[in-house]
Amino acid sequence: MTPADLARYIAENTVDARLITDIGDTPTAPAAAEALGVGVDEILKTLLFYVRGEPVVVISHGVEPVPARALADHFGVGKRQIKLARPQQVLAETGYPVGGVPPIGHRSLHPVLMAQSILDYQVVFGGGGDDKTILRIPVAELLRLLAPTLLPLK
Repeated sequence: MTPADLARYIAENTVDARLITDIGDTPTAPAAAEALGVGVDEILKTLLFYVRGEPVVVISHGVEPVPARALADHFGVGKRQIKLARPQQVLAETGYPVGGVPPIGHRSLHPVLMAQSILDYQVVFGGGGDDKTILRIPVAELLRLLAPTLLPLK
């Protein structure tokens, strides 16, 4: 899938969001934050984990590690039952490549966990479908579209 697919999802679902394509090369959360003129915690990453073999989407701040212990505790499993998906698995499950995975509009629906501290912001920025596109979306829209389970991941 591409940013065009994400744009179609946004339009078809009347999502209050927009894609930003003209900010240049932003390979890291700090680079994206600088290009956008926002704080680095306003940049999100969308990761795919497997918990006992089942896919789970985790949305967190771009520079913050997602602690396997927090996920394991939430699901009541050992840390060894938590596996970060490989790039080909991310592409297969979400439809998007690593580095461009948006928080919304995935190929398949999976449970979503989100860092509770994201609620500290009104608007956040995430992957836009590839490594050159960024999604600008109000946090209220993430909550509406994803109904995520909020966790203290930060």
